[in-house]
Amino acid sequence: MRRVVLPEIGTFDAWRDEARALLSAGVPPEEVLWFRGEAEPDLFAAPLPAVEGGAVTVPKGFVDLARQVIWHSDPERFARLYAVLWALRGNRHLLADRGDARIDRLNRMAKEVGRDRHKMTAFVRFREVAAPNGGRRQFAAWFEPSHYILEPTAPFFAKRFGDMDWSIFTPDLSAHFDGKAVRFEAGAERPDLPEDAAEELWRTYFRNIFNPARLKLGAMRAEMPRKYWKNMPETRLIPEMVAAAQARARQMAEAAPTLAPARAARIGERLQAARAAPPPVGDRAELLAGLNGCRRCPLWKDATQAVPGEGPPDAPLMVVGEQPGDREDLEGRPFVGPAGRLFDEVAARAGLDRGRAYVTNAVKHFKFAPRGKRRIHQAPDRGEMQQCRWWLDRERALVQPELIVAMGATAAESLTGKRAGLMSRRGGIEETPDGARVLITVHPSYLLRLPEGERAAATALFEADLRKAAAVQSGR
Repeated sequence: MRRVVLPEIGTFDAWRDEARALLSAGVPPEEVLWFRGEAEPDLFAAPLPAVEGGAVTVPKGFVDLARQVIWHSDPERFARLYAVLWALRGNRHLLADRGDARIDRLNRMAKEVGRDRHKMTAFVRFREVAAPNGGRRQFAAWFEPSHYILEPTAPFFAKRFGDMDWSIFTPDLSAHFDGKAVRFEAGAERPDLPEDAAEELWRTYFRNIFNPARLKLGAMRAEMPRKYWKNMPETRLIPEMVAAAQARARQMAEAAPTLAPARAARIGERLQAARAAPPPVGDRAELLAGLNGCRRCPLWKDATQAVPGEGPPDAPLMVVGEQPGDREDLEGRPFVGPAGRLFDEVAARAGLDRGRAYVTNAVKHFKFAPRGKRRIHQAPDRGEMQQCRWWLDRERALVQPELIVAMGATAAESLTGKRAGLMSRRGGIEETPDGARVLITVHPSYLLRLPEGERAAATALFEADLRKAAAVQSGR
């Protein structure tokens, strides 16, 4: 059995060197006992062979994980890390296995250390302890962390408070900064630190950020555990502020204005009228020019181009799909990809003449996720649909169709404001908010995704819906 004693300062570097030597010597985890700090010497421990440079390599992810876990208070942390390091020799992808209990435990330990370090940076309170020495003020603080985090966290304070000399005392270690470097010494008992002018500044700050109307004691204790309160001057105010919270919240509500000024009503009416007014009609050239420069939502950044609708300006029928696909984005025309070809086939059987219909999409730019050399379709979200509805309304105002065919849930929501229940609604006639008639049906891409055994029946229903539209087109 080998005994490895690690120093209290520089623990990670020491563990890394020892683990590298053990691994190179082929010493399995069960033959190693790890200690931090003083330990009795082992007269029978065999010396380890020298380590040749580059003999041991590990994934970078393990090194990053070890740099956190090494400061945990679990006495088994060194052994746990070395056991995983040993296992990585035969499985380089072990770290990606979230179901492995060893990896799960190390990840949880790393998170606990990270949270403790965050608490330290947030809750350390320095107090001035001596007059300026050579122009530099001197401060000290006491902190009781849950883990051995002073050494990895001290650089934060050196950077944040580089203009003063300071000391942070903890039960495990003490850190001292003199403007040049941080040095570490043994831990200490809590020093008798005097109050200073900064105490009242903290209390004033806390009074001003405390919102009695949003008081949640459970959340406050979770974020600021009571173990830290005794070292924070502002926490002395918490009992009285909690006790007065309800009365203060009531006073705030009573002092708040109850009626908006008269001008607010006029502004609201003007904005409501602007939203309700149809967009200016103009002509198709103006529509295309505006659409090509559209920046109403972020989709334009990745798409090749905006894809406007196409068809006769006096078409009695308008067909609305979801958005351009990959082929439509490249060619700049709607419904020229696989779904468009299926639509043309079914429309021809139903007697719907695409050449006499205005075909467009609810969203004018292609939304996708890159995957290798492919662009994978992604459905537009509600915000993108709302921004693009302005262009769809302009197309409707230009064409003024007798009937609109909404193919798919996105088109149905853009036109009627309702998305749910598409299959129960298909084949029915609904209305837009301004009274235009809308025939609800499925999108051809839905048919392409169906298994062969289900596609024929669903396509027949789609064809029946298009026959209703064709009847309007032909005037029957």
